[in-house]
Amino acid sequence: MLLGGLLFFGTTAALLKPSQLPAITAASTADVPHPGSNEPSWKFRNPEMDQWIVEIKREKEALNLREQQLKDLETRLNAERQELSVVTQAVNQMQVDFDKNVVRLSAQDSDNLKRQAKLLSAMSPEGAAATLGQMNDDDVVRILFTMKADDASIALDTLSKGGKEQAKRAATIIERMRHTLPPSAALNK
Repeated sequence: MLLGGLLFFGTTAALLKPSQLPAITAASTADVPHPGSNEPSWKFRNPEMDQWIVEIKREKEALNLREQQLKDLETRLNAERQELSVVTQAVNQMQVDFDKNVVRLSAQDSDNLKRQAKLLSAMSPEGAAATLGQMNDDDVVRILFTMKADDASIALDTLSKGGKEQAKRAATIIERMRHTLPPSAALNK
């Protein structure tokens, strides 16, 4: 053990000369400021801190880019929402127009319409035309749609012979009969 200690000190003395010792210690302490040095603390450099700052800046740029993408997406969604609103309003308007032009027969009115159609079929053509002339067009269309085709054609023929205005009304009624929808129960069958 004694021999090992002497060899250690001998090797150290041979490699390190006393003249080199102050230069080595000065070089190793030049990079790191001492706590007691007069340099300000903001001049202290830490490579890990610099790396963290770079990473934070990169993340901030990525967040700014993402925020811009989200704003663009929000703008696009608002534009599409407005387009959908316009289309929905147009569809609703078309539905209202369709409902105005189409005469619908309900299942509840079916029995009543059949009874009225039988009554008008049993009447003379002139009496049926006079009665139909006093009714509104929607009711006339419903009744004539329910009647047999032969009886309805006789009633319309007699109605159209009542003058130019009645002939025009008969043509309108025939056109509206084309846009008549049967009761929903008949559609399901």
